[in-house]
Amino acid sequence: MTTKLKVYPIKTTCFADPNTLFGMGNPLLDILVVVDKDFLDKYSLKPNDQILAEDKHKALFEEIVKKFKVDYHAGGATQNSIKIAQWMIQEPHNVGTFFGCIGKDKFGEILKQKAKEAHIDAHYYEQDEEPTGTCAACITGTNRSLVANLAAANCYKKDKHLDLEENWKLVEKAKVYYIAGFFLTVSLESILKVAKHAAENNKLFCMNLSAPFICQFFKDNLMQVLPYVDVLFGNEMESAAFAKEQDFDTTDIKEIAKKAQALPKVNKKRQRIVVLTQGKDDTVMAHGDKIDAFPVVKIDPKDIVDTNGAGDAFVGGFLSQLVRDKPLEQCMKAAHYAANVIIQRGGCTFPEKPDFN
Repeated sequence: MTTKLKVYPIKTTCFADPNTLFGMGNPLLDILVVVDKDFLDKYSLKPNDQILAEDKHKALFEEIVKKFKVDYHAGGATQNSIKIAQWMIQEPHNVGTFFGCIGKDKFGEILKQKAKEAHIDAHYYEQDEEPTGTCAACITGTNRSLVANLAAANCYKKDKHLDLEENWKLVEKAKVYYIAGFFLTVSLESILKVAKHAAENNKLFCMNLSAPFICQFFKDNLMQVLPYVDVLFGNEMESAAFAKEQDFDTTDIKEIAKKAQALPKVNKKRQRIVVLTQGKDDTVMAHGDKIDAFPVVKIDPKDIVDTNGAGDAFVGGFLSQLVRDKPLEQCMKAAHYAANVIIQRGGCTFPEKPDFN
């Protein structure tokens, strides 16, 4: 029997208006490139891995652009989710606004163009101290080795960008806000300003735990923001790390969702919703006084190409329905659909149009 779920109403319509979804985070230019084993060995890369670039990797980004045929995409966790939400919505364009920091350079210009092609209304803080953040996806067969150089993404400044009148007007225009936990390492004050605005105006503020290290080493920042979070996303590894840091004394994912839901909250008009994914296993959602489990879309393992963008896509699908005031069961259906599409392709890429109703 299907449980009927209700979404706490927000003042929006079934058709999202431009700028009703707001994201802020670390923009990266994703560079997809097919390489050989010699290239991986040259830069001490494992075939299937995710690392932050060290000094020895700096030349890698220039080399792949000079020597190989590359594909560019607007990337970074939050920007990916906004991009997927826009793809799911299709029309109108620019439903999603995105803020983040880039460099005044060639990669920055490409990133602006790619965001425009994805129909995101991106307003970047552009500075010339650090180059635009990049993530090289070095592909060998079905493996991909990700090398991220955050660079300019780490340089976002509240007073230089978020506080500017024309930018803050875009924040005020939004109804739903999403920020990945990764941004907690960059600009806590920017997140808090947006989160407080959402709470004071009874709008929806959503966040992602993003990685175990955020729950462990940026716990203080996370716990400053959590009271403002209306919808919290995470996966099984992140939720386990969160539960351990919060002394929940349980490894049961349903119990973790329930305990995370019950943590202090500023806006009492909305009860927190907690959504925890588990890869191929059921997604768990705590909402109201219920804990429900939702099966993911079945897929043959041989059809899986790349799982790296699955979490971002899941959130994007969920947001695409949330911003249009759809029921939570529809949000979950869209989330699972988007994740299923993305894992069958390389990088966080998608076909021209979704096949979703």
